[in-house]
Amino acid sequence: MKAGMGFYQAKVFPKLLDLTMGLKAIDEVRNNLLETITGHVLEIGFGTGRNLPFYPPTITSLTAVDSNPGVYPMARQRIRRVQFPVDVRQVDCSALPVSTARFDCVVSTFTLCSVDDIGSTLQEVNRVLKPDGRLFIAEHGLSPEPVVAKWQHRATPIQKVLGAGCHLNRDMETLIKANGFRFAQLERFYLEKAPKIAGYIYAGIAVKA
Repeated sequence: MKAGMGFYQAKVFPKLLDLTMGLKAIDEVRNNLLETITGHVLEIGFGTGRNLPFYPPTITSLTAVDSNPGVYPMARQRIRRVQFPVDVRQVDCSALPVSTARFDCVVSTFTLCSVDDIGSTLQEVNRVLKPDGRLFIAEHGLSPEPVVAKWQHRATPIQKVLGAGCHLNRDMETLIKANGFRFAQLERFYLEKAPKIAGYIYAGIAVKA
């Protein structure tokens, strides 16, 4: 168990994460997002490997990073089913131990809500991407509806405890743009059958600004 990581985060949360991230509506978002990905790929916040079935044969390799060791037993089962090499590393996304301009693409799905330092994480992503690299994101975050946003702000302190640091109220588009990227394409919508405070989605592809 990682130093400072409690029983809930290391043992209970990974099972809850796997369950909630297996919703059919989320799988549809993954499928649409990842269909054009190519080359050497880095996935931050790898979790239990829910993205693995949606990677196309156009990828060469996958480097998967996550700071929670509790996710790997479930992830390993999914890794065995894919044909491309997967290099799993237990590291913090805000300090990636990889060389500059290493990857063709970086993937972040439902990860940026929970990183401690989102600015440092995005700057690291920018660093390890090639000059023409692409950042693929599917994240939940701040709704443009004032009433929904108000409840997101109110509920975030509780959600951070239950969701291992998850914020409901991060404006993902603004944060990504503020850290060296521009969007080549971006969709914003509510996830089908999800509560509005947790289901406002930002999905798209960003490139270096």
